Amino acid sequence: MPIPPFIAEIRKKIGADLILVPTIVVIARDDQERILLVHDRDANMWTLPGGIIEPGESPADAAVREVWEETRVHARLTHIVGIVGGEGCETHYRNGDRIAWVATVFGARADKANGTPVPDGAETSAAQFFSVETIRSMTLRADSLRFLRAEQNAPSGGYFQPPLWRPVQDASAPKQ
Repeated sequence: MPIPPFIAEIRKKIGADLILVPTIVVIARDDQERILLVHDRDANMWTLPGGIIEPGESPADAAVREVWEETRVHARLTHIVGIVGGEGCETHYRNGDRIAWVATVFGARADKANGTPVPDGAETSAAQFFSVETIRSMTLRADSLRFLRAEQNAPSGGYFQPPLWRPVQDASAPKQ
């Protein structure tokens, strides 16, 4: 997976240490309601298109750009499915780099004018639309399954992981 230049500059300073990055993911459907997936070369698994938001770039622009770069499909964003982050949202790369991420997950329609998806050959070795039934029988990256569950749990959008954090009651604090 190509390293964005701004991440390469950070890596020069901190090495492979864990960094937190904003990302996007797109659940793009065609006119037959099939979902666009890409085969990730590094992970050797099917996943949803997505990637890191560049400095100065809006999440929406990053979403459209990433889908285009990975598949040559123009995604017309329709809504925000939700925001996903926290436990399990960490990636370890073969070179030792580690990132944690918070993903804005978008729903989208694939522009009919694009025709068949084409993989970029660098990050993706294949790109294709699959029916929901076919996807259920496939092995997808765990994060993609998480994003698809988020969409299922909030069909009108706006999903967020319920908070687990609670304030700790300080026994020495005055009672109100």
